[in-house]
Amino acid sequence: MTTILAIETSCDETSVAIVKNRQVLSNVVSSQIDLHQQYGGVVPEVASRRHVETVNWAIAQSLQDADLTWAEMDGIAATCAPGLVGALLVGLTAAKTLAMLHQKPFLGVHHLEGHIYASYLSNPTLQPPFLCLLVSGGHTSLIYVKDCGHYEILGQTRDDAAGEAFDKVARLLNLGYPGGPVIDRLAKSGNPHAFPLPEGQVSLPEGGYHPYDSSFSGLKTAVLRLTQKLRQESDSLPVNDLAASFQDTVARALTKRTIACALDYGLKTIAIGGGVAANSGLRQHLQAAAQSHNLYVLFPPLKFCTDNAAMIACAAADHFNRGHTSPLTLGVRSRMAISDVMQLYGKDEG
Repeated sequence: MTTILAIETSCDETSVAIVKNRQVLSNVVSSQIDLHQQYGGVVPEVASRRHVETVNWAIAQSLQDADLTWAEMDGIAATCAPGLVGALLVGLTAAKTLAMLHQKPFLGVHHLEGHIYASYLSNPTLQPPFLCLLVSGGHTSLIYVKDCGHYEILGQTRDDAAGEAFDKVARLLNLGYPGGPVIDRLAKSGNPHAFPLPEGQVSLPEGGYHPYDSSFSGLKTAVLRLTQKLRQESDSLPVNDLAASFQDTVARALTKRTIACALDYGLKTIAIGGGVAANSGLRQHLQAAAQSHNLYVLFPPLKFCTDNAAMIACAAADHFNRGHTSPLTLGVRSRMAISDVMQLYGKDEG
């Protein structure tokens, strides 16, 4: 049973967790939402400074919650890509320092692979192959999960990620930041059919449309024009109906592509990861569609949808069990394709 302490600081959550294979022993998350709300989004320099202030406390708290010592750790891991460079450096530097100090193996983990492993935390018997729909503020991808470290991107967004679209539409409606939770809440009392909106399609050079790729910039523009028109007609906006119509359109677009991809590739299990996996509209659409096609869809608990170190530790434990470790010379990357995950490991005995 491999025990890993992992640090996640890729954006605006400082998180430290200890996981034994797929069992969470502790998961400390310090959010910076209140800090960044005044700016309407994450400010990288502010996020980095808060990580520096918080990471030592989070490490100590995680050890205390798990009631374990450094001697009981098999390895130390940290998110190294993709993400905000300054923020990533805080967690990576802390993990490397701890690995050297306590003479433990070090593992760098790809953030998106962590989101895939969030489904393993609540479904310990889950095994590849399966399809993962990864939807967050920075990513919207359909990933063929073949094995630990081996992934193929089958579909992706060509412009705005789904979570980014939620934030931008929330800004148009003066709903504040982050946009996803408030739009989800308002949509529950709105009419999803009040305003027909475009789902967005990605054209192919040879004609037709890509069956799995997404595009949300046109939807965002459609909401902008609609709100401008409605403001000319009335002093108040039907915010609940706008939120419901927008959310329903995103959920339908993602569901259509995900189900088509799973059926085309013969994958019976669909795992959902990322912050938008918490969206109730997406959950309802996907569960209904999956059931009608005899597919099995897995949503992680809400606490594992947003950024957390437990998913990073879970991924690291699987790599460690296969003999994968990272060199202490490993750096951070703001961008890195998930198909390049194995570049993070300089040793493979598995």
